[in-house]
Amino acid sequence: MACRERDLGGMALALTLVESEAPPALRRRAREVLGHCQSTAWVDCLYLAENGRRLAGDDSDWRLACDDFRHPYAHAIRRGEPLRLALGEARSRLDHPDFQAQVAGLSHEWHLEVRPLRAADGRREWLGALALADAPERLEALLADPGFAAFEALLCRLWARLARHQGERDRQARLRDSLTQLSDGARRRALAERLGEDLLGTSAASLALRDQVVRAAETSLAVLLQGETGTGKDRVARAIHRLSARRDGPFLAINCAAIPESLLEAELFGHTRGAFSGADQAREGLIGQADGGTLFLDEIGDMPLPLQAKLLRVLESGRYRPLGADEERQADLRLIAATHQPLRERIRDRGFRADLYYRLGQFPLALPPLAARREDIPLLVEAFIADFCAREGRPEMGITSAALRLLRERDYPGNVRELKNLIDYACAMTRPGADIGPSALPGVDAGTLAPASRAAANELDLYAIDDLRQAMRHFEATLIRQRLARFDGNRARAAESLGLPKRTLAHKCQRLELDTP
Repeated sequence: MACRERDLGGMALALTLVESEAPPALRRRAREVLGHCQSTAWVDCLYLAENGRRLAGDDSDWRLACDDFRHPYAHAIRRGEPLRLALGEARSRLDHPDFQAQVAGLSHEWHLEVRPLRAADGRREWLGALALADAPERLEALLADPGFAAFEALLCRLWARLARHQGERDRQARLRDSLTQLSDGARRRALAERLGEDLLGTSAASLALRDQVVRAAETSLAVLLQGETGTGKDRVARAIHRLSARRDGPFLAINCAAIPESLLEAELFGHTRGAFSGADQAREGLIGQADGGTLFLDEIGDMPLPLQAKLLRVLESGRYRPLGADEERQADLRLIAATHQPLRERIRDRGFRADLYYRLGQFPLALPPLAARREDIPLLVEAFIADFCAREGRPEMGITSAALRLLRERDYPGNVRELKNLIDYACAMTRPGADIGPSALPGVDAGTLAPASRAAANELDLYAIDDLRQAMRHFEATLIRQRLARFDGNRARAAESLGLPKRTLAHKCQRLELDTP
């Protein structure tokens, strides 16, 4: 390649850089231009790795931490301006082993120039650092050449553009790979069956939910969980993470509705020391902590609009800025959001950004209410009772068929969470060694039963009776149940209070499918 010495503005040099297809090739050609064509004694070009935490070289396996001030690159990046050192002085003052190894073969009479590089297109993203070493007069002549500034600007512009294109190609490749895995039906079925240990249920709605969770876990798409309060959105989010390629990374969760608006931004994005009153030390936010893993944002519908815009940028570019920070950072995370609110109505009311909604909803997943999976109630009840006994150190207990029947007929505005709280209370109210009976269930009356069961449960609603035999059977069952509860399950005393032989009462309990508490 023909090029004149110190002619950094030449078209040949510009074409050499422009023809690079990827950042590593661009850095290699930049070193060749400065070293071979411009006769600079020593040149290296380092790039930011590990989400901006370390500097690395293309031809070396060492890493220089950006916050380790035992090497000059950290000082240059922190100050955001070039740094000049005499190599003899640098060797005596800076004791970082990798830096010392990097400059071990250079003359102590040379000077070292470290130039931090960042994108100059308005985003001001950090790219890396350019290191030059030569005799002081030769180094000064190179940096004084007007063409050097043009060379450095072109290098940064091309580097930033190639890095973004490469990042987009990598993301598209990951998405393609993820989507091709969706055809592996046998593996999905096995994973869905394994999920049955955490997402309990054998109903059609539960089976469909587990299948969707497996499909979501196999992709890199953002997931939006929508469902009523208490349907298990947190449990589903954890299941998606556990089955995904990010299973070895962190899983972090935050409830956007539970944290004041003034603190939510700091919780998510982190802050520097002194960023606001009370910020005595720097703190990494959940976005940075979730790097390499999954971030679960519960009740995303309550996130303030200004934060929604910042979250959208994280989803689109992976970049964010902590409160009080001068530079942006990068995080590679998978986002799962959840809400019980109708987000489309919030969009119409200008309470939620439409662009964020569509970005979050790459993989929408609706969680069924408990009313759509009532056949799962016995299995859920059994699991909740076992969990209570294990937590509280209580002996094993069961539940009577009468109590279970009441639970299946009940309305559950709070869904599975409400059912679990109900069972915890019933377990606490049941004496050791006994099974949970109807009397241990709080608030189970005609107003809490499902609409189809309310008429049969309400003995005072005489106008609703259209089957006298069934009404008499229900009245008799209710009376015996209440009398058994009154005498703590003692059939002899209950029979005596009703003027019945004990054997007759036992026969009625069997015919009416009544269990004693």
